[in-house]
Amino acid sequence: MKILYFAWVREKIGKSQEDLDVPNSVNTVADLITWLESKGPEYQAAFENKETINSAINQTHVDHQTPLNNASEIAFFPPVTGG
Repeated sequence: MKILYFAWVREKIGKSQEDLDVPNSVNTVADLITWLESKGPEYQAAFENKETINSAINQTHVDHQTPLNNASEIAFFPPVTGG
């Protein structure tokens, strides 16, 4: 699965994307975040305030309870403001 990181999420993790073999036990976006946090302190820092991080599966905005359903790409990014 390709995982993309944007803005301060990218800065805290130290990379903009990575391809990972996600375990079968990871079923939802929330599960993926929890699994990523186990990968090290940089991931823990990036997902420290999970509720503020937005996500998208295959370029469609989703909430953290959304099933991954064999997604090919997931993106994590902070709230976006416009004006």
